[in-house]
Parts: sequence; C-alpha cells; structure tokens
Amino acid sequence: MLARFTLFCVVSLTAFSQGTQADYERAMSLGKRTDGKMASRSVKPEWQSDGDSFWYKLETGNGTWEFIFVTCGNGLRAPAFDHAKLAAVLKCDATKLPLERLQVNASEQWARFRFEGKRWHFANDTGSLREVPDDIAPEQFPVERKPRPSREDAGDNTTITFVNRADSDAVLWWISSDNERRKYVTLKPGESHKQNTYEGHVWYAETPGGVPLGVFEGSKAAYSANLTLTSQSPKQPEPSKTQPPKPPGLWKPYIRNSNVWAKNRDTGEDVQLSRDGKADDSYREPLLLSPDGKRLVCIQREPEQEHTVSFVESSPKDQVQPKLHQHQYLKPGDRIAKERPRLFDLETRKLIAVNDALFAKPWDISEMRWRTDSSEFVFLYNERGHQILRWVAVDANSGVARTLLEEKSATFVDYSQKTWVRWLDATDEILWASERDGWNHVYCFDAKSGALKNRVTSSEWNVRAVLRVDEEKRQLWLRVMGVHAGQDPYFFHLARVNFDGSGFTLLTDGDGTRRKSDTISLSPNGHWLLDTYSRVDLPPVTELRDARSGRAVCVLERADATAQLAAGWTMPERFVAKGRDGKTDIHGVIIRPSNFDAAKKYPVIEEIYAGPHDFFAPKEWGRQQRQHAMAELGFIVVQLDGMGTNWRGKTFHDVAWRNLKDGGFPDRIAWMKAAATTRPWMDLTRVGIYGGSAGGQNALAGLLHHGDFYKVGVADCGCHDNRMDKIWWNEAWLNEVGPHYAENSNVTHAAKLTGKLLLIVGEVDTNVDPASTMQVANALIKADKDFDLLVMPSTNHGSAETPYASRRRMDFFVRNLHGVEPRRP
Repeated sequence: MLARFTLFCVVSLTAFSQGTQADYERAMSLGKRTDGKMASRSVKPEWQSDGDSFWYKLETGNGTWEFIFVTCGNGLRAPAFDHAKLAAVLKCDATKLPLERLQVNASEQWARFRFEGKRWHFANDTGSLREVPDDIAPEQFPVERKPRPSREDAGDNTTITFVNRADSDAVLWWISSDNERRKYVTLKPGESHKQNTYEGHVWYAETPGGVPLGVFEGSKAAYSANLTLTSQSPKQPEPSKTQPPKPPGLWKPYIRNSNVWAKNRDTGEDVQLSRDGKADDSYREPLLLSPDGKRLVCIQREPEQEHTVSFVESSPKDQVQPKLHQHQYLKPGDRIAKERPRLFDLETRKLIAVNDALFAKPWDISEMRWRTDSSEFVFLYNERGHQILRWVAVDANSGVARTLLEEKSATFVDYSQKTWVRWLDATDEILWASERDGWNHVYCFDAKSGALKNRVTSSEWNVRAVLRVDEEKRQLWLRVMGVHAGQDPYFFHLARVNFDGSGFTLLTDGDGTRRKSDTISLSPNGHWLLDTYSRVDLPPVTELRDARSGRAVCVLERADATAQLAAGWTMPERFVAKGRDGKTDIHGVIIRPSNFDAAKKYPVIEEIYAGPHDFFAPKEWGRQQRQHAMAELGFIVVQLDGMGTNWRGKTFHDVAWRNLKDGGFPDRIAWMKAAATTRPWMDLTRVGIYGGSAGGQNALAGLLHHGDFYKVGVADCGCHDNRMDKIWWNEAWLNEVGPHYAENSNVTHAAKLTGKLLLIVGEVDTNVDPASTMQVANALIKADKDFDLLVMPSTNHGSAETPYASRRRMDFFVRNLHGVEPRRP
C-alpha cells in the first residue's frame, strides 16, 4: 500500500505543476506578447536605372526606419542620404521620416519625395530643400516590374482608386502574401474603381490578353492609379503555355446549341460542323484553329455525374430556422466528365475521325496546341488512376494518334505537384519535368519525335519549380531541394542551368530555406541577386550575391530575435533521426515551453499532417503560434515528416501508395524514441497527437493502429474514409476505388480504439463532407468505444482553429495527459 501511495503522490505533484492557470495565461497571450517583437529587416530593393545599385527602406523596430543605399560591385551599404539633415529641415524625427514616392540619386547627392501633399528635392551635400513639380505617377512601379507578394505585416487601412485609361478592359488582381493572384474586378475603358486595401498590399492590372497595365502598392495616403499602356508595355502578351495566338484565317469558329459552327469571314456564311452535340454531350472551348486555318480542334464533353452533398446548418445568422445546404461534390469512384478531342476539316466541313485508344480513360485532357506547321495537334492526357501521363500527337490529315512522350508509374504519377512543360517552338524542343529516375528533374526532348535529347538536371535531389525560362540564353532558373550536403534536404535554393545540361550553377548556399512564395529578386541587368533565407532556429538573413557566379558579395541584414525570445517565445530545436529502415533521415522540430525545466518529465504531443502532396514540418523562421501555445501548457510539441510525404524522392513518396493509413508512423515513432534517448524530459509514456483534415485522419489512425504509443488524440474535420472525401486528392494517391479504400478507412478500424479521443467537426464543412466524422463516430458507438465529439455549429473546415474549439483541444490534452482538470483564467 505504501508503494502505491508514494507513486500516487509523485504523479499528482508532477501533474499539479502543469496545465495551471499561469500556463493557460501564457498560452493564450503568446501571440499578443510576441507580435511585432522582431524587426523584419526585410529588403525590398528599389533598383537604380543602371541595375548596379539600389536603395531600400529598413524597418528597425519599434515603429522606426531608415533608408539604405547599396552599391553592388563592392557591397558598400550606407545611408541613402543624411537622415539628420533632412529631419532638421522637415522638423520631424530622423528615425521616422514620412517620405512617400521616394527617389534617390546617390551619385548626384539628392533625394526626391512626397511630404505633406507636396513633392520636394533635397540636396544631401548642402542640406537644402526645395519644392518641385509632382511629375511621377502615384505609387506606380515600372510596368516591367513583376508584382511581389503583399506584406504579411500590412499597415493601416487605405484606398487606391483605379482609373482605366487604356483602350481595352483592365483586369485587377490582388497579390496575396503567399504570392497568389486573386481576381477582383474588370474595368471597362474609362471606368474607375475605389478599392479598399492596406499599406503594403500589392495590386496588379493587366488587359484580358495579359498585357501589363501596372503594379501598385497601398501607401499611407490614398491615391489614384492610372491603368495605361506605356512604352514599356509589351505589344503582345507572353506566349501561352498552351497555344500561342495565330492568324484567324478564313473561318471564325463558335459554339451554338452545344454544337460547333464556323462563320466564313469573307461571305458571312454560317456553317454547322457538328450535329451530335447535346446538353449532356456538348462541344466546348477551346476552339483551336490550325495556323494555316484549314483545321479546327475542340473538345466534346460528357458532364460528370451529379453527387450532391447535403447538410443542415442549425444556427444560420440570417434566420431562426435551420438551413439546408447542398453542393456538387465528386467523390472517389464517381463518374467524372469525359473529354474527347474532335478534329474538323474546314475546307470539306467534315469531321476527321480520331481513334481514342491512346486516351480512352481520361481524367483530364489539357495543354492542347497545334504544331506551327499545322501538321499535328498535341495534348496532354492524364489517365484516370494517375499511372499514365501522356503527350498525344494527332495527324491533322488522317486523325492518326501517336504517343509523343509518356510518364508511367507502377504507383502514381505526381501530376498535381510536378507537372511542368515548356514548348520551344523556335527549336522544336520540349522541356519537361519527370520523376523517371526517382527524382524530379528537367529533360529536353525533340518536339517532333519525342526522343530524349539530353537531361537538363540530374542527381539525387529535386527540382521544386522552374522560376524563369530564358529562351534567348537557353537557360533555366530553378528552385531546387536537397542540393547542399549537410543541409536539410527540404531547404529551397536557387540555381541556373543551360538547356543542354551544362553550366549548372548554384546561386545560393546559405544554410536555410527560401520562402515558397518568393521569386528571384534579380537586378534589371541580371547581374545581382538578393537572397533571403532562414530556418526555424535562424531569423531571416539577406545576402547580396553575384547572379552570374553565385558568389556572396555581402550580408545586408540579419533579423534579431532577442525581443521575441525575451517575450516568452522559445526557439524550436531541429532534430534528425533514422526512419523505419534504419538509414533514411527523418527531419522534424521539437518545441519546449518557455518555463522548461530539464529536471521534469513532459508529455509529448505531435502535430501531424501526412498528406502526400507536400511536406509540412516548419522549415523557415516563424512564430508557430499554435504549437508554441500548446507547449506552454506543459507539453513538448513535435512536428516531422515521415515516409509517404513529398519531395524526398520517389521511393520515399511511394510509401503512401494505396496506403494512407501508414501515415509515416513507423518513422515518426522511431524519430521520437531516438529524440527521447538524449532528452529524458520527453515522457513517451504520455504521447498525444492532433491534426486537421488529412491530419485529422492521421491523428485518429495513430490511435487506432499505434495505440501502444499514442494515448490521446484530437481529430478535426478528418477525411476518415477516403471514399467520403473529394475525388481528386484521394484518387491521386489511392488510385481508383477498390478494397484498399476500406482497408485505409478509420471507420473500418474503429473498434481498435484504446486511447482517449476527441472528434471535432464543423457543421457546414464544404471541404471534407462532415458526414465522414459522423460515420466514424457511428462506428465507434457500434464498437462500444468511449470518445468525445464536438460539433461546431455554422463552422466550416478547420473548426479546431476557432478560439472555442482550440481551447477545447488544449483542455482535452491537459485533462488526459496531465491528469488534471484545466484551470483556465
């Protein structure tokens, strides 16, 4: 009895010191305490006309800033002008100079800017200031400048009034902080639009044909922006990735009543080319005329089946009574739309039959284009099941189809993440990304025969993205992964290579990663490169590098995390251990509470998302607020990428093939056990797991299949049975529906539950059918298993990240891993 009593006392004392009110207060206030504590010290260059120098505005923290001028050749970094002199004549703070639309000329020792509604010229050598005409377009960058992402740390609310002074329509796009374009409005010539925005948000305007009309950024003061063609605007848009513009020829094709028609441009005669089109099997665009105007190819499409997902919103905002929601939502096994190319001879006005043996079971037909000599049309065929990705060429006279290029896999072709092509019509070549040797690389093929001319890149690393194609210099600029030995293989680097595979040059080498959304910060003359990199344990560093050789010229800025650490944020620890095979490195991070005591034992909680489309453990600098807040409650939080996730080579990735329940768990468990051997404060007798969406499926799978290791789990909005989830994501990795779907289902294995489980689901989830969570709940009830269920009224996907559900998730882990009732403020 004494031994039992002693053990009880030890456990109670340990639990009593964790999950306390003070812990909750630190967890809930973490975001506010750390917000703005680290000056970004980001560098957004304003290049001079020579391309060999630039200036930038440097945020120095606590609402202060300065302006820096850099001479690239020698890496000299100096104030862009005498801040104290200018502040004296403007009668303002030298660390907060409110300059707008700044221009700097270091060689002539002057700066021009807008201040208090007027434009001024400041002579740096004499300190004199004079008013000058306001003759530059408000806040408009040169048209050739590519839009950069909007600032994540956006400033105050403001407005931009866009006025379309071009002769064509103007399409307005907002550029998000993730560098995604979001279309807002189309303006007719002469129309204006007042857009609410924020300081630092970027907007881009172009014609419907893709001709740039300007790049704009929100500033402190509202302004008007004119959308006009300038001498810098290209007369034609960049060549399309599908079919470049061609002369119209004699015929103008169009769709009428689901059939293809063509109008004779000379006589005005309308000719019906097809007669079998109908509402449920209609002809569709694109309508592609051959360059010689004699042939037409288009698509005939049978629509997908109807699969309506319905759910009831119990507590809508606009009415008292519940509301029924319904939306079209295809699931694995459903009949998808079937597209077939149709070829017409415009001279004889007849259909040329095309045998579909090479594309009989399409998931998708895309990238359709004509040869420049009109001899063939070509398209990309993605076969359902995703084991074949094939370029098909069809003879324009006979309709005979042939395979031009082909990717095959016994598992899956990763079409959704790795499809990239560039047709080089001038040289009859195709640049094409392929995993045929087990790593994602670029190859150069003969565009007529399909024969391989040469590899462009090779070795055991991956091309993540092609950033630029310079056809004149025959060079590619690439984002690559795994190229530097000794660095994390997930780190992004920049490289350049010639089309023939020669001249491979790594342009960056700093031990860190570059943001996914970043593109090359290249000088206008192409000679200089700004590289910003970071790690979870290294604040951002910005270097100036020679873009011709990759040589580092100088370090421009290093962000300082001292204030953020002082505010109670802890630096994540990177950790690497071998996976299930004893030889493959598994990479992840370990996050400790701010009041960490190495003499104590802490439960471990894993945040999991094992979707095969990417990798998910954090690599770049960030606050990781969700994970740190959880750690503040007295937990060690870990996040890592096991086998089955992406961008570590085909063998690593293929573990997910028809096997999503694997979730990389053998690697994850081995990694945590390895970490705990040298970290005795990691208590692997108390391990929790949580995740959302595919991570919700993973979290429950961890409890079901590895209940001897994971004791407590929270699964949010999980796709617990892949037959219940969206068609594209699940068929991409599981192939077409078969017995393996049931084998991977959490519903099938629900009776294996031994640990503590909280299921969370949003009542109106449009991403993952909320019935998926309810079906696994039903299976648990039938198996007489205890579990908790939280249904969030009127809440969509990711409901666990709402304040209430997030707090309930915290409480669940405190209650079941610490063994105490939560003591919230």
